[in-house]
Amino acid sequence: MKLRRQPEDFQVTELTAVQPAAGPFALYRLTKTSLGTPEAIQAVCTRWNVHRKRISYGGLKDRHAVTSQYLTIHNGPRQSLQQKSLHVQYLGQVAAPFTAAGIDGNHFQLVLRDMTPAEVQQAEAGCVTVQQSGLPNYFDDQRFGSLGVSGEWIARAWCLSDWERALWLALADPHPDDPAAERQQKQILRDHWGRWPECQQALGRSHRRSIITYLSDKVKAGHPADFRGALARISIDLRGLYLSAWQSALWNRLLSRYLQATLPAENLVSYDLLSGAAMFPATPLSAEQLAAVTAQLPLPSARIDHPDGLIGELLTQILQAEGIELRQIRVKYPRDSFFSRGSRSSLIFPQQLTWAVANDELYPGRQCLTLSFSLPRGSYATILVKRLTGLS
Repeated sequence: MKLRRQPEDFQVTELTAVQPAAGPFALYRLTKTSLGTPEAIQAVCTRWNVHRKRISYGGLKDRHAVTSQYLTIHNGPRQSLQQKSLHVQYLGQVAAPFTAAGIDGNHFQLVLRDMTPAEVQQAEAGCVTVQQSGLPNYFDDQRFGSLGVSGEWIARAWCLSDWERALWLALADPHPDDPAAERQQKQILRDHWGRWPECQQALGRSHRRSIITYLSDKVKAGHPADFRGALARISIDLRGLYLSAWQSALWNRLLSRYLQATLPAENLVSYDLLSGAAMFPATPLSAEQLAAVTAQLPLPSARIDHPDGLIGELLTQILQAEGIELRQIRVKYPRDSFFSRGSRSSLIFPQQLTWAVANDELYPGRQCLTLSFSLPRGSYATILVKRLTGLS
């Protein structure tokens, strides 16, 4: 099976009830192709000379896709913007910034390609099972793009006030998907780490170099390297990704253990995500089993009270394995970043799930399966794809 053979094979449309009326915030629909949300937002800031803090949006959308989402700009221009790979359509004015709370869900249309008849049959059977028994609501691997080959979470070192390690992981840790230029710059960082003036001279012009220049200037002035201040100079969007990645990985582990604790082992199958092994129900669930696994699981952070009962016991086990306490999962500095607070459903049920089989025009002799469905905000369509095609 192949997914994302072309951008149009993965389409995401953000759903909201927010309607323009009046207010100081300009509301826009951002449509982008093969572009990440942070990169699209930066392009808007540059083109309209708008400070990043004036822009608000609800969530990150896939890079390798055609996506549509909403954003607001405080006192933003009442006009549209067309650039390569993105279109910003002005919709009107609203009274408040657009945030995740304004997202009702997302509609997806996906094309799974290069499939055999047996693979199509397996996927269609999986669709029927998901309609009946739901889908574990895991965060998928695109949430963990900041995790390098070290396997260490930037946010964990950050929370433990290991400022230098957090900075090293953010700037120098290799990633399997790094392009050649990125690999080269990270190698320079690793080779020159601690020799900041030399490192500054060796690096190419970039946001990374500006952070190293800050450390270099400190050393040249006779002061210790300020790793805490350097970490704070990483863009707020990236720092937010570091926090959400680790918190999401902890939540995934909590869900996996919860399924193991509530379902017989023979009913489960494991799938490896970047966050660790994730358990999925392998067979349709009975009404009693469905009731047992349906729960609201908290997003781990110091902003919540430690849960009671089974969920609390499982969370304790996970945090002990991570070498950290719940009270330590918080941002001491800088105060412009924070972990999410709340809970997340253990199971989701895709709405309006339909599918259609056709001959694959890109792969003669093979079939393609087109899926159409809606998910709650924060849920991942690629988890459904894994359930339909990756589990045996």
